Amino acid sequence: MTETTTSNTYDQWLESLSESGYRVTAPRRAIVEIMANSPCALGPLEIYDQGRQEYRGLGLVTVYRTLEKLEELGLVQRVHHPQGCHMYLRAAHGHEHLVLCTACGKAEYFSGDDISKLINAVAEKTGFEIREHWLQLFGLCSACKNN
Repeated sequence: MTETTTSNTYDQWLESLSESGYRVTAPRRAIVEIMANSPCALGPLEIYDQGRQEYRGLGLVTVYRTLEKLEELGLVQRVHHPQGCHMYLRAAHGHEHLVLCTACGKAEYFSGDDISKLINAVAEKTGFEIREHWLQLFGLCSACKNN
């Protein structure tokens, strides 16, 4: 993500928060900046620790509430990770899937291949009407693989 794209993301997220009736305070700005700039999935405690470096008055409750609001607005999404499901990442744009590095937490979205045959086979076998899916892959990024 380029600096201009990140700046646009940051500004758009602040505008979305404001338009939804959420006050845009300095602590919330710090959280939005961290999430807009992070190439990795982050847990609330990591966001809290990073945010306190910039804004000492940041509270953990503010982190959780802001993440909840960002998720509600579709700006971030929860990510499954071997350490747990309480990690967050910028939301995908359109139909994308996710690959996560299990060593450093780096995350990248990739365009989904057509998995409709698999989905149809599972639906037929189980009798479910499948309405959506979520695909995440885990492995080592190139930097961690080469270390």
